[in-house]
Amino acid sequence: MRKAEFWQGNAAVAHGAIAAGCRFFGGYPITPSSEIAEVMAEELPKVGGKFIQMEDEIGGIAAAIGGSIAGFKSMTATSGPGFSLKQENLGLAYMAEIPLVVVDVMRGGPSTGLPTAISQQDVMQARWGTHGDHATIAYSPASVQECYEITIKAFNMAERFRQPVLIMSDEVLGHMREKVFVPAKEEITLVDRKKPSVHPDEFMAYKPDPEDNIPPMASFGDGYRWHITGLTHNEWGFPTNDKDEIAKKSKRLMDKVEAYRDEIVEYDTEFVDDAEIIIVSYGSVARSALTAVKAAREEGMKVGYFRPITLWPFPDKELEKLAEKASCIIVPELNYGQMVLEVERAVHGKAEVKPLNLVNGELFKPKDILQYAKEVA
Repeated sequence: MRKAEFWQGNAAVAHGAIAAGCRFFGGYPITPSSEIAEVMAEELPKVGGKFIQMEDEIGGIAAAIGGSIAGFKSMTATSGPGFSLKQENLGLAYMAEIPLVVVDVMRGGPSTGLPTAISQQDVMQARWGTHGDHATIAYSPASVQECYEITIKAFNMAERFRQPVLIMSDEVLGHMREKVFVPAKEEITLVDRKKPSVHPDEFMAYKPDPEDNIPPMASFGDGYRWHITGLTHNEWGFPTNDKDEIAKKSKRLMDKVEAYRDEIVEYDTEFVDDAEIIIVSYGSVARSALTAVKAAREEGMKVGYFRPITLWPFPDKELEKLAEKASCIIVPELNYGQMVLEVERAVHGKAEVKPLNLVNGELFKPKDILQYAKEVA
């Protein structure tokens, strides 16, 4: 039986993390994500978990990585400038293949920017913030219910694919309150990282299983020895300059996610079957966009709605298919045009792509999106 709660978005993330089995949180307070840390600090000890506030954002993600290596499902949370500070250690987690959930409640930038106002200026940082090639899994919730459900999913994906998974929230979503239906514990599907089955003397820390191309992961203290480094390494975990080993490792970091791309990608649509105009939006903006689409339909306009739930991998094939019937795609976002470039890449010129940008710290009003749709119709 599902229980109803009235939660803030940030609180829903924290409760979703605990339901997913998170038992370690390392972080640093930063607006507008601080409530995640506050709830985790209060709730984790009740389930035998550990909360630690570090000296800065760098220490926060470093502690979370350490918690994961020790065998705990781990999370850290931050906002724009803190997300920037976490990028170096985020790259370490990608290279060392450490399961981890990182929540970014976006705010405006650059630098410390707009601490208490909404923005969507981190979506490209989510994909390209840390240097080097790696596959990214990043979710963008659009309701408090999704904050809870997507957090559970993010932990499952981090454990399954043995890498960081990102949740790209925003200030409005983090601070708004909605009813959340919480399933019973036995109704929640959880995924745990694979453990090695070989004798410790035979353990190769990065030897992938052939069925999914992902190596089992031993926890420190389990009796298995393994070496952790940010350097490109061989299957033993030791740095290498062997060109074949380097190529194999780099390719696997990409392939282990891309091979399951169609299974990972999620999106939502409304009114797209006959749409001549499609509005593509994500996060809190999607709420305004859907209201605008419904208003346009009431006025007889053939306007549809497309919402990427996974920002990365981006649902490019699915959007391209819709672009074959639509003449125009509008991309409202709270930045100067980041995801619009990804939309242009995805549709390959099959529809005209129009950006609609807002960077004053406020959320789009549905009437403004509707008016722009009328202008381009």
